[in-house]
Parts: sequence; structure tokens; C-alpha cells
Amino acid sequence: MTGTLYVVGTGPGSPKQMTPETAEAVAAAEEFYGYFPYLDRLNLRPDQLRVASDNREELDRAQVALTRAAAGAKVCMVSGGDPGVFAMAAAVCEAIDKGPAEWKSVELVITPGVTAMLAVAARIGAPLGHDFCAMSLSDNLKPWEVITRRLRLAAEAGLVIALYNPISKARPWQLGEAFEILRGVLPATVPVIFGRAAGRPDERIAVMPLGEADANRADMATCVIIGSPETRIVEREGQPDLVYTPRFYAGASQ
Repeated sequence: MTGTLYVVGTGPGSPKQMTPETAEAVAAAEEFYGYFPYLDRLNLRPDQLRVASDNREELDRAQVALTRAAAGAKVCMVSGGDPGVFAMAAAVCEAIDKGPAEWKSVELVITPGVTAMLAVAARIGAPLGHDFCAMSLSDNLKPWEVITRRLRLAAEAGLVIALYNPISKARPWQLGEAFEILRGVLPATVPVIFGRAAGRPDERIAVMPLGEADANRADMATCVIIGSPETRIVEREGQPDLVYTPRFYAGASQ
């Protein structure tokens, strides 16, 4: 008899941003696999096994979890944010696709979560109020040339762009180059939002025009949202500014 593999996301980090469905999955599981900081967000019982690993071991982690679930265990794969957005749900599906037949018989339960761009957007207004896209700047799994081409095309299409994995110790230059590419397409006044650790005690939210955007403001805990030419800033006396992208495209019939 096979067990169950729950694939969950803890949200951006605040316990309030974990969904009730995810909390139920955590309560039901026996064994937990994930990146160290994500497992640290859970208050596990003494009878629940915790197996932490490095962030670059996604496929190996998925294979171990599926092996245990195929043996009958109730296993929980833990991601941050939403497990389906640049996270472990894709690694689990890939492992099932390429793995032994018994892994296809495992009951798979993927619970939706709150991804970083949604938490950052909620803190600042509604920058994702019209068409947008999400991209990872990490070139660990795709060539940098593909990333830069997609960035340029997304900007030319007028999409708001949410950037995940914008910078790391091994990739300190990529966000700066991404800004340079976008400056060649977009007006210098387009708002850029740096949202670090949205919802956590160490949260930092900053907004600056693309022409002045400083890549050094970002780290791996930052989601960077680049507005479109339609994105607006609303100044409010005594209150934080709002950044939003209008629901109607300029020139469209209303």
C-alpha cells in the first residue's frame, strides 16, 4: 500500500500567510523534507521526522520523498511561497515522470500557497493589477541568453515583470545587467519595487525609478517587481505611496 506525498508552501514567511489547507497537510504528515529555512518555519511535533537539505538538492530530495511515500509513509515536501512557483512541485513531478512505475501510484496532494510576488504586491498596492509575468534570474537551469531574451520581450510586450532569485553570491552581476537590458526598452520612470521578506519582521520594501534602480538593494530573499509604462505611483499625504497598474490598457475602449 502506497502512502501520500504532500507538497506544500509555507508562504513568504509569516505564519499568517500559510493557508489552512497547508496547515492540515502539515498536521497529517509523518516525515518532512525541505530546505533548512523552510522547515524551520514549521512547529513540528516530536513524532514528526524532519530531514533538511541544501537548496540545490531539489531532485534528490524529491526522489527520497517519493521513495518513502511509495513505501507507505505520509510525507510532506516543504517549499517556501507557493510550491508550484519556482519550487518543489515541479521537481516532484519531474521525478515522477522519470522515475520508477511505483512512484506514479503515490497519492500526490499539492496545496497552493502565497508566493512572494503576491505578498510584495499587497504591501505596495496593486502593481500586478494588469497583465504580468514571473521570471527567475537564476541561470542554474537555463542559459543566461534565454533569460535576457525573455526579459527584453516581456518588456517590449508591456508586461509587469516579477523577478525571483534576483541575485546571489555566485551571481552578483545578473540583476544589474537585467536592469540595463530593461532600460533599453522601458522609460526610466517605470517604478521598480524591491520587496524583501514581505510579511516577516525583517521586511524591507523600497520603490525607485528604473533609471535609478540599484541592484545592490536585492538579495535572495528579495522579489523585484518592474512595472510597465502604465504602472502609476499615487502619493498620499501621511500614508505610504501606492503603486498600481491600471486594469485598462491605455487606449482601450471602456
